[in-house]
Amino acid sequence: MYSLKRMCQRLSDKISKKALVLFMALSMTLASVAGGTLAWIQAGSNPVTNTFTVGDISISLTETDTGLDNDEDVNTNQYRMGVGAVIDKDPCVTVDAWSMDCWLFVAVDQSANFADFMDYAIADGWTPVGEDGRLFVREVDQSEEAQSFFVLKDNQVSVLETVTLSDLAALTEANYPTLSFTAYAVQREGVDTAEAAWQLIAGEE
Repeated sequence: MYSLKRMCQRLSDKISKKALVLFMALSMTLASVAGGTLAWIQAGSNPVTNTFTVGDISISLTETDTGLDNDEDVNTNQYRMGVGAVIDKDPCVTVDAWSMDCWLFVAVDQSANFADFMDYAIADGWTPVGEDGRLFVREVDQSEEAQSFFVLKDNQVSVLETVTLSDLAALTEANYPTLSFTAYAVQREGVDTAEAAWQLIAGEE
């Protein structure tokens, strides 16, 4: 991980000395588990935070605790999954009050077999970036209040109607479908496009 001094030197070649970059990467994982007539989706282990901070942007990625596992821990959520089920799932990125105007990104990464079992749509307000379909962005203006943005349309994922109980029963721990979310923010001052902002993040990952 780069030191603050080294990161500032690297950024100075790309943007003005006043330009500041921050990203906070928080991942939440969604995995389906088959068994009997129902399956389970296990969501998220402890989020991992990596922060480059020379500006004043603060973000977080959270979701609602379903309470099904009775541990009051959002990082160990469980969701019942059955054939044709629609499952409430509400990952949400929050930009703290008084954070600088920023480019807010969310990366959505799914396992190779996810699309064979489940589907989702991205919430309104996010714009695709790049050609791989995993990265989305929105512009967020500074506000005296925190601003929250849901990632998934209607806060849900769904099991495909073509999936059968036999399909679910064939899953093992080695090949449960997974869906992960990671949020990033980069100040807009001195960074004219979302593509340029993402290049600053990609260069530090």
